[in-house]
Amino acid sequence: MLKTNRKDLVMQSVQAKVHPPIMKRAYRVGSDGRPWILPATGGITYNFQIGDRCMGLAGDHVEPGVSTKNPDAAMDMAYNTLTCVGNVARVISGEAKGATGFVTGKHGGIDHVMIAFAQEVLEKLTVDDQFLVKAYGQGLVLSDYPDVKVMNLDPDLLDKMNIEEKDGKLIVPVTRVIPAALMGSGLGSDTMTSGDYDIMTRDPKSFEELKLDEMRFGDLVMIQDHCNDHGPDYVQGAVTIGVVIHGDSYISGHGPGVTVLLSCRKPLIEAKLDPEANLATLLNFTR
Repeated sequence: MLKTNRKDLVMQSVQAKVHPPIMKRAYRVGSDGRPWILPATGGITYNFQIGDRCMGLAGDHVEPGVSTKNPDAAMDMAYNTLTCVGNVARVISGEAKGATGFVTGKHGGIDHVMIAFAQEVLEKLTVDDQFLVKAYGQGLVLSDYPDVKVMNLDPDLLDKMNIEEKDGKLIVPVTRVIPAALMGSGLGSDTMTSGDYDIMTRDPKSFEELKLDEMRFGDLVMIQDHCNDHGPDYVQGAVTIGVVIHGDSYISGHGPGVTVLLSCRKPLIEAKLDPEANLATLLNFTR
């Protein structure tokens, strides 16, 4: 097991509610100029969860499970920054009060935190319901790998990622390796401790070669030549590990979103391809 500073981490409560779908305009214009009117971000998504495909949906930037947000801007910044993938979330109002789930990702721009709950819980929730998350993980350090930046990652999930150590490197199971050239919306961010950035999917050749049509919500992926110790940088040899947190998009420069978990400017992380490297498997999520 990797040595960390887990004993030094602070666990704090942050709180939010369901953020319903909103529309500032009816149409979303695709990269081919075609206008679309489709479901998008927000609300409670009943029929797509982690482990399900995130590609080919009749939707744009679809978020699995429950999309949450705090209506106060400053509180929401703390909520979106301090929560980590794998954190425990508890329903604190309504018919499903007391039910627990876990954080599956953070979506920039709309500033949503997505939470997975069992199907029976989803059916009881309303857009007025509220959630308390035990935020835990920001500040996590790998004691023997000071050059590897950890963010947005619950320590319990780190322990379940089946990371191996070999010749001074970390071998991380992922479903696929994404070249730097495919990373789009989200570039230019000054930090990746909140939000995500997107894998562009409009290039037919790379789409076929990388089998992007098979991507799922919750997939762990490696991004080549990208460093995210601050905002995303192109650095040859750098490596980033992240999790797919929202669905594909028709819009230019967009696609499935990735919340960053690990990153390093040096080639100290290697990928081990594993089709089971998904949050649903790692966290034993059952619908």
